[in-house]
Amino acid sequence: MYPIVDLVEHQTIAAVQKVEDIELAIQSPANIVFLLFGSIFTLKEMVDRLKNAGKHVFIHMDFIEGIASDKSGVAYAAQVIKPTGVISTKSHLIRGAKEAGLMAIQRIFLIDRSAVLRGIKAAEQSGPDAIEVMPGIMPRIIREMTDMTSLPIIAGGLVGNIKEIEEALEAGALAVSAGSSGLWQ
Repeated sequence: MYPIVDLVEHQTIAAVQKVEDIELAIQSPANIVFLLFGSIFTLKEMVDRLKNAGKHVFIHMDFIEGIASDKSGVAYAAQVIKPTGVISTKSHLIRGAKEAGLMAIQRIFLIDRSAVLRGIKAAEQSGPDAIEVMPGIMPRIIREMTDMTSLPIIAGGLVGNIKEIEEALEAGALAVSAGSSGLWQ
């Protein structure tokens, strides 16, 4: 079993893209937050604030200004920022996160059948705790992916309403990340 399964108490993940939404994420029942922005100057304060509110925080390494998307950047994040884990499209960052004692979510983009197969193969080689598939509004593909890998699937991207969240969960997704605070409830 993957440890991320044990973290999920609320199957909607707050994908926070701006500072104004941090308080909304804190007030929401979502217990996992994806921070999709920030800089070396602001990230620790945001992560600490969310963690102090009882949230598990994953930072998207590809989107953080001033912290390189490399092994040293991940080691810095682990030692100084101290999130629960990281999100990245890059396999070497997933491996680096695991080596640094962080949880890791590998994000893959579902642009065609080949991308699905390459993404699963890359994820199985890098050893993340979960795969985030984007866009997350394709229940048939989510269902197929859950049959293709034992890694937990998180659906994300373009999720616009409760029905799409329900469809992704019914298709086998562990959780759904949503950028709209109205969906975090």
